[in-house]
Formats: sequence, structure tokens, C-alpha cells
Amino acid sequence: MAERDSKIKGTPLPRCPGPSVRDLALADTNPVPEFLYEDEYENLGSDPIPASRYTDLAFFALENQRLWPRIWQMAAREEELPEAGDYVVYENAGKSFIIMRQEDGSIRSFANVCLHRGRKLKTEDGWTAELQCPFHGFTWNNDGSLKQIPCRWDFSHLSDEKMQLPEISVGRWGGYIFLREAAEGPTLEEFLAPIPEHFKRWKHEECATAIWVGKVVPANWKVVMEAFMESWHTVVTHPQLLPFTGDANSMYNTYGDYVNLTVTPFGTMSPHIDPEGKEQQWIVDEFVKYNGRSSDNYDENIAQEEGGYNVKVPEGKTAREALGASLRETTTKMFGHDVSFASDAEMMDALLYNVFPNFSPWAGFQPNIVYRWRPWKDVDHCLMEVRVLTRVPPGQPHPKAPPMKFLTDTQKWTEAPELGILGDVFEQDMDNLPYVQQGLKASMNGEVQLANYQEIQIRQFQNTLMKYVES
Repeated sequence: MAERDSKIKGTPLPRCPGPSVRDLALADTNPVPEFLYEDEYENLGSDPIPASRYTDLAFFALENQRLWPRIWQMAAREEELPEAGDYVVYENAGKSFIIMRQEDGSIRSFANVCLHRGRKLKTEDGWTAELQCPFHGFTWNNDGSLKQIPCRWDFSHLSDEKMQLPEISVGRWGGYIFLREAAEGPTLEEFLAPIPEHFKRWKHEECATAIWVGKVVPANWKVVMEAFMESWHTVVTHPQLLPFTGDANSMYNTYGDYVNLTVTPFGTMSPHIDPEGKEQQWIVDEFVKYNGRSSDNYDENIAQEEGGYNVKVPEGKTAREALGASLRETTTKMFGHDVSFASDAEMMDALLYNVFPNFSPWAGFQPNIVYRWRPWKDVDHCLMEVRVLTRVPPGQPHPKAPPMKFLTDTQKWTEAPELGILGDVFEQDMDNLPYVQQGLKASMNGEVQLANYQEIQIRQFQNTLMKYVES
């Protein structure tokens, strides 16, 4: 026991009875990476969180001032700007940036502000041979150097050096592009650790954005993000998932200040389900009806074949074994990458990494969901974005990312049919989140109580947030 608990700091916390992530991993068809079943967390106590962190205008202003400029933000994917001259406009917390592909293939980022009278240089993504202000025509080269000032005779006080566009630090990993305003702080590799090491197996750089949907949610960005930082709300919010989801048996790991990992096992019944009379085939049948992430959902032809939706559990096998075998077969067939070595866990489980403060990529060999949350115009709203990354077949070029489908206030997630059954799951979450925001504003005791283990990642996130806001 001591060896297993060596990465737990403080007193180990109680866990739900039933098959653990470790139990399932050790019974897996193929070897599972140890970091997907070994506990690693710090006991962070039981203190409540002040409700004002989600509702107070002054706290919201402190986040904009002290948090966002000082941390790495996932701003784009490489496939959004594949060619030289392609650019993305990234905006958050009142700031606007241009991310530009250079002639040598590198990526640079600049403040999206004309140095003359302050107009935004660009308002939407696109391609350009130069950066020209639409107001008076001040023009910069794509590397940020000054190209032209109209009526230059009247600006003798401005040198080319003084008029260089302010440049923002850029970091790149796994096909993702990150920005940070502040010059000081951890490197991107330090900030993301241990993700770069873990993701060597799953290679998100071999993936491309296939689906991208966004919607403004009437709740604080932290309220919405934290709803995706634990799985045990499934018991009431997503009851259709319980037959194949070990919700309360999830593993919650934390790594330093910036990264955590949730492993929620699929293909196994929730401990809230009475197993009496329920066969392994029943688990599979429920999985293929309601799981929205498997590769079967992206090709109707494969879905109808034996090994697609028609998964049969052989005598003496478990639902996890049958689903793992089917998903390895269909994923290899669909995307051209041999995943015969992959574990059942990596083919079906919810492997969700959260990167402080607002970026959450799923892991594994299936099409991967990627979440991002950004504060919107006030403390009570945020922009939630959902991407689905699929693997690019060997030898094929990365397709350019589709533009984000922006759902209106009156549209539901289910009105993005490309999300499939995921839209229904997100809509169930939306049935809670606006009322969480309203409830926090009406709180009589001003406190948010958290579970010691199942919500430990929220506590880790809040502790890191305060390190920035209070410094």
C-alpha cells in the first residue's frame, strides 16, 4: 500500500466502493500507462470557497488584471492558419491579439491595435499580405515591422523602431498555439507538465479540428468550467450514462498548480446502478446508444458493420473487453493508424486533462473533445467552446479547421447536429449552470462546499487562481 500511495501528499482520502480505475486497468486487454491508474494528488482539506469569486465585479476585474495577462492561454490550433499570411484574431478579457503564420512557417503574435489612434487592425480571421489599419492606412508587414505611415512628413517624431507592433510570447505544443502577455513566468513546457510526456502516446499534433461549436452561457466562466472538472454529477444530470459509466469510481489526479487529470471509466456500471440481472451485453447496448465520442459516430457505414454499433459480447468476456476490441478495429479502419496496441481504457474511458485556467483536452485514441472557456462581457456570462479533434490519416495533409459555429442565445447545443449525442449531454448541463449562477448571487452564507476527493481538482484550481489574484 505504501508504494501505491507514494504520490499522495497528505492523508489518503476515502474512495467509492466498487471497481476502481486501477482494478479495471490491471484487467485490461493491453497494458495501460501507469499514470492512467496510479493515484497522484494532494489532500487540500475541506474549507469552503467564497461564492463571491463567481459573482463579484471587483474580483472579476482582478482576474482580468492579474490572471489572464500572466498565464499561457490556448489561443488557436495550427490547422486554423496553415499558410503564410493566415492569421487568427484571439480575444479574451478585454485584450485582442493577431496570431500570424510567417513565411518560414513560424508563428508570431502581435497586439491587435493600431499604434496611431487605437483601432483594431483585424476583426475576424483570414489571410493578408500586410496589416493595414482601415482608419488612416498605417501599415505593418506581417512580421510586425512598420511598412508605411501615410503623410509621413507629419510624423517625424515617430521612428520605425518605436512603431514596431508589440509582440506577444508564443508557445507551441501538440498542434496547439499558446500566448502569454507577460515576459516572465514558467516556460510552456513547465506550465503544461506532465501533459507533453503523457501525450506522446496520443499525439494531438497528428489530429485536426473536425468540429468546433461555441455558445455564450449565462454563468461565470469558472462555474461552467468547474462543471466539467468532476464526473459525479452524472448520477442526476446525465442518468442515461449511468449504465456504462463508473462516475463515482473516477480517479482524480492533480499535478502541481496547473494541470489535473480525471479518469472516468466507461464500459462498467455506475455504483449507483443495481447490477442484479444486468448482463454485460446490456452495458454495451447502452454505451452504443449514448456515448457520443467513439469513432463509430463519425462514419455511418462503419457504425452499421459488425464491429461498429453491432458489438456483441463474447462468452466469458466483459463489456469493456468487447468495446475495446471493437473500437480498436473501427478506429484503425477509419483513420488509418494502427491502434491494436492501445488499451481498452485509452479507447473508451473519459481521460480529461484540465490546464489552468480554461483549457481541457481529452486524451486517448478516439476522436478527442477539447474544451475552452473564456469570460464574456460581464461576470455572469462566458463563452464555452467545444472542439472535436480527429486523427489525420497517414500521408494526408491536415485539413484547415472549420470556422467556429456560434450558437445564438436562443439556440441549444442540440442545434449543432455535428455534435451528435454530445449536444444532448451539454444541454443537460445547461439546465443547471444558469441556476448555479443565480443561486450563488442569492447565497445566504456566501459559501460553496466541495467534496474532499471528487472535487479536489476544483480546490486545486481555486488555490492557483488565488495565487495570481492576490499577487
